[in-house]
Amino acid sequence: MVASEPWYLPVGDEVQVFEAAWRARLPVLLKGPTGCGKTRFIEHMAWRLSGQPLVTVACHEDLTANDLVGRYLLSADSTVWTDGPLTRAVRTGAICYLDEVVEARKDTTVVIHPLTDHRRVLPIEKTGELLEAHPDFLLVISYNPGYQSSLKDLKPSTRQRFVSLEFHYPAVEVEATIVAHESGVDAAMAHRLATIGDKVRALREHGLADGVSTRLLVYTGQLIAGGIAPRRACDIAITHAISDEADVQQAVADIVDVLLP
Repeated sequence: MVASEPWYLPVGDEVQVFEAAWRARLPVLLKGPTGCGKTRFIEHMAWRLSGQPLVTVACHEDLTANDLVGRYLLSADSTVWTDGPLTRAVRTGAICYLDEVVEARKDTTVVIHPLTDHRRVLPIEKTGELLEAHPDFLLVISYNPGYQSSLKDLKPSTRQRFVSLEFHYPAVEVEATIVAHESGVDAAMAHRLATIGDKVRALREHGLADGVSTRLLVYTGQLIAGGIAPRRACDIAITHAISDEADVQQAVADIVDVLLP
C-alpha cells in the first residue's frame, strides 16, 4: 500500500480518465517514453483511490507465467503453493502494475487475458483453481512505444483488452515545475534544465528516439543541488547518460553550452 501521497503534476485529463476506468474496472494501458512519469502516475493514483494497494512487477524477458501466478515450493517434507504477485493482487483487490509488459514473453502475457474481459478470472492450472477477481482488483500495464519492434510489441489480442492513456514529456514550463519540486534547484535553473531537455529531444536527425527523460533532468537537478557544477552535472546525467555515440554527445554538449553559459 502507498502510505503517503506521491507527488504528481497532471498535464492533462489523465487523473479523471483513470478514475473513470477504475470505477468501471476497465484495465488500463499506460503508453509513453521512458522516464516521463508513468510509474509515478500509477503510484499517485493508487494513493488517490483511498490508498488502494499496489503490486508492481518489473517485466523482463525471463519472466514466466509461474512468476506471475505462483508455484509449488519445497517446505520441510512437503510442497506448499505460493501465490505470485498477480495472484496476490487478484485475491486481495490490489492494483497490479506490469511495468514494460512487452519485455515479457508472449506466452507469459497471455495469462492476463481472462482478467481483462467480462470474466475477470485467473485460471491457476497447477492447483485447478478458477480464481475470481476481487471487486477492487485492477490490472494496469505500461510500455514504451519508442522501443517497438516486430518481436517487442503488444499483440492485438492483448492491446484491445485495455483502455489506453498516452503519456508524453511535458511542456517546458510544466517540466520546469516538476524538476524544481523533485530536485530542489531554484526556478531559474529548473527552467534551464527543462529547456535543455526540450532541445535535446529535438535531435531527431542524430537518431535520438526519446531524448533525455524527465527523470534524468531531475537527477541533474539533484546533482546541482548537491554541489556539483551545473555543466558537470549535465555531462554526467544527460550527455553521457543518453548515448555512447560521439556525435550525439557533442550535439547535446553544444546545447548545454548555449543554455548554461
